[in-house]
Amino acid sequence: MKLNTLRALALGAVLSAGCLCAPAADIAIIPQPVELQQMQGRFTLKPTTVIGYEKGLKEQAEYLEGILSASTGWDFKLTEGVKKADVKLCMSAGNNGKAEAYTLDVTPKSVIINGNDEAGVFYGIQSLLQLFPPQVYNERRQRNVDWTIPAVHVYDAPAQPWRAMMLDVARYFHDKEMVKKYIDMMAMYKMNNVQLLLFVVSGLRSVSKKYPRLTEVGAWAGPEENKLGGYYTQDDIRELIEYGRLRNVEIIPEIEFPAHILSAVVAYPWLSCTGKQHELPLQHFISRDLLCVGKESSIKFLKDILDETVELFPSKYINIGGDEAVYTRYKTCPDCQALMKREGLTDESQLQGYLTNVVAKMMKEKGRTVIGWEEIIERGKVDEQVVAMIWHNVNDTIKATESGHKAILTPATHLYLDFPEGTTPGEVKSATWMGPISLEKCYSMPLSDYTETSTVIGVQGCMWSDQFIHGTVLQEIPLLNENRSEKYIEYFTFPRMMAVAELGWTPGARRYYADFFERMKSHYMRLDNKEVTYRVPEPKIASMSENADGSVTFTLTPSVDGSEIRYTTDGSYPTVHSTLYTGPVTVGNKSDFHAMTVVNPRHYSQPIHFAPDYSAYESKYGVVTAQWKPLT
Repeated sequence: MKLNTLRALALGAVLSAGCLCAPAADIAIIPQPVELQQMQGRFTLKPTTVIGYEKGLKEQAEYLEGILSASTGWDFKLTEGVKKADVKLCMSAGNNGKAEAYTLDVTPKSVIINGNDEAGVFYGIQSLLQLFPPQVYNERRQRNVDWTIPAVHVYDAPAQPWRAMMLDVARYFHDKEMVKKYIDMMAMYKMNNVQLLLFVVSGLRSVSKKYPRLTEVGAWAGPEENKLGGYYTQDDIRELIEYGRLRNVEIIPEIEFPAHILSAVVAYPWLSCTGKQHELPLQHFISRDLLCVGKESSIKFLKDILDETVELFPSKYINIGGDEAVYTRYKTCPDCQALMKREGLTDESQLQGYLTNVVAKMMKEKGRTVIGWEEIIERGKVDEQVVAMIWHNVNDTIKATESGHKAILTPATHLYLDFPEGTTPGEVKSATWMGPISLEKCYSMPLSDYTETSTVIGVQGCMWSDQFIHGTVLQEIPLLNENRSEKYIEYFTFPRMMAVAELGWTPGARRYYADFFERMKSHYMRLDNKEVTYRVPEPKIASMSENADGSVTFTLTPSVDGSEIRYTTDGSYPTVHSTLYTGPVTVGNKSDFHAMTVVNPRHYSQPIHFAPDYSAYESKYGVVTAQWKPLT
């Protein structure tokens, strides 16, 4: 279906809702706004431009001024009050009364952002920045740029209250500057929660004052001369929380139990059922050593850790993990068996439900709500309302509906971003226990718009760090001051994070992948200016026609604005020096054709790849299992 047709359908959906706005063809805002109308004229940013703000919005004004000043090289005047300002930041309880809603009005004379709340003002700023050339995101002065933007009217509000990413800093430690950059990118695309996986089998990344060995021992693994790990001080955590606050990104801590807690057991063996001393593993695995539910000392430990967590993190939610527990230790533990008898439990898995109840009540007393992976609502009845992260399958939300709990959609089938986007040989090392998740598949996850009665409160992408501790391929060399882990995380996160963002923000009637794909073309240049190492998309196949003589003709279009397409026709993989694509290409067999997107000589895509078709030989020779290589 052509893009113009899709936009016409989207316009029809908006008109049926009573809006007389037309989408602007040359404007590419992500996530797609609820209403967007291009007006007459353009607004030009000048060195004399004044940014004015209403009382209470000084931080947002300083944030905007900082971005504009860095890229333009101009120092803009800030003033409290908007009467004489060119760019006006305002806040009032309009916009249908929705949280995080805003309007953005750009005319040749002024820019007015009016948010329902501080978050709405911040998101209006993000849409404003996306109207400027991509260089606006560069932290160094950009010369010879026309800082002019189209006049528009935008009304916008999120379709889902929860729009999140999970960042795994437990299995592999990422420093606070990397986390800040991740928060920046989430904020740029109007995401509002980041779940930090802090406490898991491979390490604890936050300091505990009551249990210092958790980081002294549990935050490091491997031989002394080449140990891996690290942790955040409490001051680091406070700095990250404050950094996220201005950007409307709340940090949700995840403290895993009863499973994935081996790092704590290494530091304090008495936490487990056996009391056995372990070593912190260099390889990720699902340990059988769970937190012993039957010991009072273990429950006290958990209470102490959660008390410290609540004291440090102001978030409304505390994530307790709860996934992938194997209960074999509970079967032979006298303390756990005594607890089962006392509570009338008939199966060891119900001990997890008992523990979830204990913790949910603890958190309720402190004004917090428990979140956990979907197992927390499957292991016995949970009395307090909790939020289950549905990670097996989209349809598993029925479990939350039936048990009266809320849910967040984060299915591995669509939103686990450590899986590759494709199967082309040579793809970056990734998780393999499930098939690829393309940008289109991620974007196309089924999701209904949120209402007050909805079970599902939003969506969350998950970026796991397992691959850094599966072998040595991805290990850093610290003395070279490498940035390999950050680049790896970015490669898998982008551009799919933008798809997750639009899933959570844009109403279903406004979501069309073909339109999203077209808007994405200009956003890769924005990622370049933010110095993000994204996965470059392959060229788009506009048409692939089979000819009478059996040959195949390919017509391609760029997937990235400003990029080149390089191709080969002999079955070899292209390089940045291969033939430049200028028009349709004909080959004898489609498997002989490869083409790749070249953003620059150091940043390019995997090639378009078609595996050779050996089906005609199957009846006589069997099914192809591998390709022969001379050296192996």
